[in-house]
Amino acid sequence: MMKRTLLFILFATWLVSACAHASTPASVSMATPLPTNETTSTIVFASDSTPPAYTPTDPRIFLPPAEKSVLPQKVSWQIQYTGELDINLDVDVFNLDLFDTSQDVIDVLHRRGVFVMCYFSAGSYEDWRPDASRFPPEVLGKNMAGWPGEKWLDIRRLDLLAPIMETRLDLAVQKGCDGVDPDNVNGYANDTGFPLSYDDQITYNVFLAQAAHSRRLAVGLKNDLEQIPDLLPYFDWILNEGCFTYQECDQLLPFAQAGKPVFVIEYELPPEEFCPQANQMGFNALHKNWELDAYRTDCQQFSSP
Repeated sequence: MMKRTLLFILFATWLVSACAHASTPASVSMATPLPTNETTSTIVFASDSTPPAYTPTDPRIFLPPAEKSVLPQKVSWQIQYTGELDINLDVDVFNLDLFDTSQDVIDVLHRRGVFVMCYFSAGSYEDWRPDASRFPPEVLGKNMAGWPGEKWLDIRRLDLLAPIMETRLDLAVQKGCDGVDPDNVNGYANDTGFPLSYDDQITYNVFLAQAAHSRRLAVGLKNDLEQIPDLLPYFDWILNEGCFTYQECDQLLPFAQAGKPVFVIEYELPPEEFCPQANQMGFNALHKNWELDAYRTDCQQFSSP
């Protein structure tokens, strides 16, 4: 009888311990921890378990809480894709090419607490990229005007494009990128060679955002101003080119009003013609050369002559 009692006590103790362990929530971690300070908070996700596959009917599975901000609204930053890379700038954020930037460079920036955005084109084919052979001919559309070797993609073909883009996001995780900057995500508004609709673009862009978030990567919306009302909840910031040139910067205000950073690049207008207004609107604006080399004029440090 005593032996049975002892066995029962041991079994009960094990059962309570197992239940307590199972109820302990799993910790949530990003591929690379973000710098921590009083104004920066990390993305919070609902679960650290393996995420289910994305479906357009349930697009918000991985959406972080709207009140969380992955970056402060006001930050200093640099974007550089060409020329000799200058990483010695004292900035909070660097936007660099996913394929051309080595992990060593990203590691150096992380040691200084810099947030690294990794750029890739999600809406176009570029014949010089190392994964160019993965794009089947049926997804390649018209040439992008002014960009030799680049073609629009048929974003309706998620069955063909999703594995390619997911591999690129995996590369971003492998290199330690904190976030990604997918480009050319407004094909529906361009002459791509495909009858892309507004809803086609929404589905594709939401897929990109959720695929990034499921990998603990932050993600920004590039241009695509007309779809901001629908896409704002899915993206952590917006990066726009030329809104002051085209007098459409007011369309970016929903991101600022949501406490999310707005990054602006102007190429044609001189700094004195847009920096005062950009600062007043709370934007993080730069004057850059078209080739996106090391040159920059930061509006936050600009004073009119």
